[in-house]
Amino acid sequence: RTYGRHHRPEGRSQPMIFLYETLFVPIRDFFEAGGDVLFGILFVTILMWTLIIERIWFFYFVLPAKVRATQEAWSSRADTFSWYARQVRQQMVSEIGVECRRYLPVIKALMAILPLLGLLGTVTGMISVFDVMAFAGTGNARLMAAGVYKATIPTMSGLVAALSGLYFAAWLEQKSTREVEKTEDLLAHH
Repeated sequence: RTYGRHHRPEGRSQPMIFLYETLFVPIRDFFEAGGDVLFGILFVTILMWTLIIERIWFFYFVLPAKVRATQEAWSSRADTFSWYARQVRQQMVSEIGVECRRYLPVIKALMAILPLLGLLGTVTGMISVFDVMAFAGTGNARLMAAGVYKATIPTMSGLVAALSGLYFAAWLEQKSTREVEKTEDLLAHH
C-alpha cells in the first residue's frame, strides 16, 4: 500500500511513526525530487564506501599479520645478501605493495563517476524543464523552477558523494605508500 506525502501509517506505534516521519519520508521526498539518477548515485556511493571501509579494515587488521609473516619468512632465510636474495626481498615488498594498493584505482574511478552521474541528472532535469516550456510555455515560472530544482539535486548529490570519499582516498594512498616503505625498511634490517 502506498502513503501520501503526509499520510501516517495506521496501526503503528508512536516510535515507528516517528521513525517513518523523520527518516523515511524525507529520504523518499528527496529521491522523488531528484529523479532516478539519484539511485545510481546512491549505488555508486555505497560501493565506493564499501571499498573504503574494506581498505581501512585491511590496513588495521589484516596487513600487520601479512607484514609479520613476510618479515619472518625473510628472517628465516640463510642468504640475505646475494643478488638472488635481493630479488626475493623485492618480490616480497612488491607483494605487500600490491595488497596495499588493491581497490585504490577503483575507489578513485568511482569518485570520478559520481560527479558525472550528477551531471547526467542535471541534463535529464533540464530536459524536463524544456518539456514544461514546450507544453506550458515560458510564462509558467513555477513549473520551470520545479524542473531546475530537480536538475540541481543530482548535481549536488554527486558532488557531495564524491567529496565524501576524497579525504579517505588520499589517506589510503598515503597509507599504502607508508606501509610499503615500512615493510621495505623492516626487511632491510634483517
